[in-house]
Amino acid sequence: MDGLTGKLLIAIPELGDPNFYRSVVLVMMHGEEGATGVILNRPSNATVSSVWDQISDLECDCDDAVHVGGPVEGPLMALHTSLAAAERQILPGVFLTMQREHLNQLVSQDEHEFRIYSGYAGWSPGQLEAEIERGGWLLREAEFEHVFEANEEALWKMVCEHLGHDIMLPHFNQSKNFVDPGMN
Repeated sequence: MDGLTGKLLIAIPELGDPNFYRSVVLVMMHGEEGATGVILNRPSNATVSSVWDQISDLECDCDDAVHVGGPVEGPLMALHTSLAAAERQILPGVFLTMQREHLNQLVSQDEHEFRIYSGYAGWSPGQLEAEIERGGWLLREAEFEHVFEANEEALWKMVCEHLGHDIMLPHFNQSKNFVDPGMN
């Protein structure tokens, strides 16, 4: 299984790891060395401004939540829309940044969307593929809207519903008994 970068991992309810209960993870890197991603729907109680007050002299008045990216401790990082602060593109129009000067640039502006993450999800070589093969994760193409969804609590349900539609609609369209509601 190759090329999971830019895909969503949707945790099944039976996954068993409380770190990923009803989580939607964006895979940011996948290769021979393993995989990394961030949980998109896990806001913390900390705000960006409260964190910036502790780590920087930069004035920051952003009251958005810092998101828990996963159970692995790591540097603060951001998913954002600013090409000027981009270190790597994850999806079309969605970039990753971990360098302090780029993070400072993002939190001190209003024109580009961004989310700050503390921690990440990580898998050793072959681990994620094995979890997917055992059925622990559902896969879906990530979209820009998933990354910046305002209602994090509804994101898991939304992507599950879309996944169900993606699976079922082609079967209904091929059925002889399918009635197109537009034909009424």
